[in-house]
Amino acid sequence: MKKAVLNYLWNDRKRILGMPITFTRYSMTDDRLFLECGFLNIKTEEVLLYRIRDISLERKLGQRIFGVGSVRVISSDKTAPELLIKNIKHPVEVKELIHRQVEEAKLKRR
Repeated sequence: MKKAVLNYLWNDRKRILGMPITFTRYSMTDDRLFLECGFLNIKTEEVLLYRIRDISLERKLGQRIFGVGSVRVISSDKTAPELLIKNIKHPVEVKELIHRQVEEAKLKRR
């Protein structure tokens, strides 16, 4: 089977002490947000951007020290009503990128 080629607008990994040494990966296309975790057993969660209802930013002291933060996404998705994009670089820019893409996806759906 041929693997689908997706045009990613953003991707990153969950970080520990600011370094990407985990098996949790995040990515976003123009219409979906993905969370993939695992090494041997890989679980992929996907949220359609037009279903996202709220986005918030969390930057605790330890995260600020290592230059990372977390973005919490609340959606109307049944399997992933809340998705935490944890310990990523440039969290403010990522939150704004998600916001812009969500608005664009909602305009396309109308």
